[in-house]
Amino acid sequence: MPHDAMDPLQISGRSFQSRLLVGTGKYKDLDQTRRAIEASGAEIITIAVRRTNIGQNTDEPNILEVLPPDRYTILPNTAGCFDAKTAVRTCRLARELLDGHSLCKLEVLGDPKTLFPDVLETLQAAEILVKEGFEVMVYTNDDPIMAKRLEEVGCCAVMPLAAPIGSGLGIRNRLNILTIVENAQVPVLVDAGVGTASDAAVAMELGCDGVLMNTAIAAARDPIRMASAMRKAVEAGREAYLAGRMAPKRFASASSPLEGLFF
Repeated sequence: MPHDAMDPLQISGRSFQSRLLVGTGKYKDLDQTRRAIEASGAEIITIAVRRTNIGQNTDEPNILEVLPPDRYTILPNTAGCFDAKTAVRTCRLARELLDGHSLCKLEVLGDPKTLFPDVLETLQAAEILVKEGFEVMVYTNDDPIMAKRLEEVGCCAVMPLAAPIGSGLGIRNRLNILTIVENAQVPVLVDAGVGTASDAAVAMELGCDGVLMNTAIAAARDPIRMASAMRKAVEAGREAYLAGRMAPKRFASASSPLEGLFF
């Protein structure tokens, strides 16, 4: 049995072999979207309901035709929402369009320049959605206190940013991410800011349960190849975390012991 088959990602009672979650924006067309997602090996695909047609516009191409829900777990998200009311309404629309699908990704943004989360509006929306039976995976900043608070109101996964959305800067605050992981009783997935494969590997080596990304793949010179690289990075990072890295040392330590030499 493959190693990853013994180490599934568990989210709200669901089991997934891939720990890489991917978005669908910024590709040149639907065919490239499909090919990149296939190369990524991702099973959970997040879709911005306010920017992408999943059935609300009957006269436009429906992305679910190339990413069928019987093959992928669709994770509708509230990208582009700047207040709790709009985010809640977007989730309700997605649930209706997806025949009662309750899993959603909540993000409520504070301003259009930084795209940092508005944590107060996020918390308010999360409380409403959880009470309405949604399974909420929530985008937040890298604040361990807020991450724990969102877990306590019932979110099924907490998704702290590594860096601003679409920036490609990688993990800017490893210690906060590590603290969030150590305190959490629900899955922690790095969301936003990953730029290349090494960033994804670092997130997994810190103990994160998964990584969600879009721009890092879609904006690459070769999105299909980058999707494949991200798949391998997430797998390698998870395996390294489970293996347990050696303790860092200040000075050298010979790979071959010097004791017992005959000359």
